[in-house]
Amino acid sequence: MHAFLIEGGGETLEKAIEALVKNLKAKLFVYPVAKIEDVRSLNSFISLALATPTAILLRGVDQATDEALNAFLKNLEEPQENLYFILTAASHHRVLPTVVSRCQIVKTRGNQASQQDKRLAVDFLKKSVGEKISFVEPIKDREAATEFVSALSLGLHELLRQGEGDYRALARGLTASLLTRERLKANGNVTLQLTNLVISF
Repeated sequence: MHAFLIEGGGETLEKAIEALVKNLKAKLFVYPVAKIEDVRSLNSFISLALATPTAILLRGVDQATDEALNAFLKNLEEPQENLYFILTAASHHRVLPTVVSRCQIVKTRGNQASQQDKRLAVDFLKKSVGEKISFVEPIKDREAATEFVSALSLGLHELLRQGEGDYRALARGLTASLLTRERLKANGNVTLQLTNLVISF
């Protein structure tokens, strides 16, 4: 199998990605796939002959346009040797069936949010941009920021899973939260990353 669709969110999603890449013994590249332009950029990269195992991580494919996914589909139908695709989504039910049918579904375990995480997500979504800025402004410590973003991600994922609230807003927030956590782990400026998180909501 050359394509995997990991369903879920939070820490368990990240661990599942890490474990899969390690198992494939592949070098990991991350590409967006939200729009048709993203797919064209991806196609330019994978048109090159790959001498070593390569994994392409495509986050949040359940947020991609149908046009983008249909354009991407050819890559799944005609897999290149040494190339693997790792797709992520809150739920495979929100992804085009033609894409899902060509992927091995990987469901993460233990990614259930606590009621506290869910309340955090609900409250944060209700805040205005100014209120969100005021909320994150006191968070200066990287560990505290990562903990906050992780809890927010779990809460948003739970709301998505239960179908509560506006799907696009929840999916956008979840993607922004996961990206913020990655950047925090990569030593991105705490204040800047949290501000970008607010703007991305």
